[in-house]
Amino acid sequence: MNNLQLTNSLTRKKEIFKPINPKKISLYACGPTVYDSPHVGNARSLVVFDVLYRILKTLYGSNVTYVRNITDVDDKIIDASRKNKMSIEEITNKITNIFHENCKSLNCLEPSIEPKATEHIKGMIEMTASLISKGFAYENQGHVYFSVNSFKDYGKLSNKNLDELKAGTRIEVSDLKKNPVDFVLWKPSKNEDPGWESPWGRGRPGWHLECSVMSEKYLGKNFDIHGGGLDLIFPHHENEIAQSCSNNNTKSFANYWVHNGFVTINREKMSKSLGNIITISDAVNKYSGQVVRLALLSAHYSQPLDWNEKLLTNQKNTLDKWYSIYSEKEKNTSEVDEVLLDDINTPGYIAKLHDLYNAASKGDEEKKSKFNRACKLIGLFDLSKEEWESIKKSKISVSESYIKNKIEEREKAKNNRNFDLADKIRDELSSKGIIIEDQKGKTIWKAK
Repeated sequence: MNNLQLTNSLTRKKEIFKPINPKKISLYACGPTVYDSPHVGNARSLVVFDVLYRILKTLYGSNVTYVRNITDVDDKIIDASRKNKMSIEEITNKITNIFHENCKSLNCLEPSIEPKATEHIKGMIEMTASLISKGFAYENQGHVYFSVNSFKDYGKLSNKNLDELKAGTRIEVSDLKKNPVDFVLWKPSKNEDPGWESPWGRGRPGWHLECSVMSEKYLGKNFDIHGGGLDLIFPHHENEIAQSCSNNNTKSFANYWVHNGFVTINREKMSKSLGNIITISDAVNKYSGQVVRLALLSAHYSQPLDWNEKLLTNQKNTLDKWYSIYSEKEKNTSEVDEVLLDDINTPGYIAKLHDLYNAASKGDEEKKSKFNRACKLIGLFDLSKEEWESIKKSKISVSESYIKNKIEEREKAKNNRNFDLADKIRDELSSKGIIIEDQKGKTIWKAK
């Protein structure tokens, strides 16, 4: 079996993946907080860990368990509920449905398990009580905090010491804490807010606690891979490690930590706070899920990816070419290319796909078959050739009769030797997403 290598954020080194148990591979990725439509930055994490899941399934078959949670209790959800004048249930159901539609349009496989935070409150209360009894947490006026000083390895994942962390910007300030860096496990809820009865009064869990409880329930106290965006290293993942290792008296929580880089627009991180987001739904409607997926895989997962028109146009043109040798009959491959095994190197893999395409387009049937299987391995070619053409046509902003009329006008202009007008009509159609080609005395058109 080929060796999969992953860059481990915990050791800051690329390592050969050695599973705890080859017959029970475990992968956990942080899913969405369902308060607003997911954006392209969220999609990157979705697609990256979907590719990793596909690689693991190809290597280990049905022995892979992929858990991706849904956070459906959070202060952001409460704020969105008030702002939109919708109930918590209405907003979480709506955004969860949009998220699932996005996953489908990006051709992401369903995870093995998709737990919701609200379904695991009992386990969260139990872990909080356990941490208090073991001296790792304390209660103050209905709030329960984890005592960071009680965990000697705190800061190991983010590579920060406690003094640096005290100056951090993502720490909640509260006079109820013994130490400014202590983080909340449980907090009181107002009457109108979601809440559950607990030994510390009616309240709700802290965000970090949720992932610790759900990952342990489905994958155990120590599992193989934990994934998420780079922005989750601190405080979210750092806090998961602290509370889980403390409660379970284990040296390790997840053995490999894999983090994807940001999606940027004009070199700025895409985020709701900056107001520069592009939702997955909008991106898919404009370009198609296949184009968005290929764009997200065009840079190495650990590096920033700048989102722009040129990137999307290039991926669309690539898929146009590739679909010319699409084959319905080819199923997914049973092998993983060594380039992909080298830290999920999708740009290197895509470069090899271009080489395969060039050979296959010259009539090499074996290469054509290999090319189709290789595309499907990374989640491409989930549409038939006809569906691809249909989607392209649906992106056109003008009717077919308009296009035919313009082609007739151009023919008349050419017959009258008015080539400037003929060129102008061609450019006009091009601006509307239409390519026209003169073939054997006849003009044909297709979507860009």
